[in-house]
Amino acid sequence: MGAVSLRFVLDPDLTPHLRGAIVDLWTDVSNAGGAVGFVPPVTAADVRTIADPTFAGIAEGPDRLLVGYVGDRLVAVLIFSDNRFPLKAHWCVLKRVMVHPDTQGTGYGAALMREAARLGAEMGHEALHVTVRDGLGLDGFYRRLGYREIGRLPGALRVAPGDDRDEILMWLDLTADGLTGQTAR
Repeated sequence: MGAVSLRFVLDPDLTPHLRGAIVDLWTDVSNAGGAVGFVPPVTAADVRTIADPTFAGIAEGPDRLLVGYVGDRLVAVLIFSDNRFPLKAHWCVLKRVMVHPDTQGTGYGAALMREAARLGAEMGHEALHVTVRDGLGLDGFYRRLGYREIGRLPGALRVAPGDDRDEILMWLDLTADGLTGQTAR
């Protein structure tokens, strides 16, 4: 199975090469219609307007980066975004969840999310939160991984004039294994 060949790295050195590879991935995902903050067409320069502050939050803390490679090729990324408030320290927001479009259907997305759940629990988080753009079927993907819908922001995302989409709020309880329903140890 394809997902087995993914190699994950948490908190890699955020070199100029890795930054460029992430911007390239983000651009490719966006231009393929991926819901990571943009609508196509988008250029690497457009992506850098959001990527640069995102990289600062990783390099200077407190956010953490998880990357997935096939061989030496970057194919998956997500960010554990710190809530920055003590009252929310027991859960974490996942941002910029991306898998390269030409690897869709390989199981890499599910592998990335399972690794995020494993690491999230290891980091001491009791839950993970992700937001999803409605209309792309992404909520079904997350549901299959044990996430549940906890709310919606109606029409919060304007992808084009006259095309407003709900932002779906999804939650994974890490105190139970969302894939098997068994209580975590």
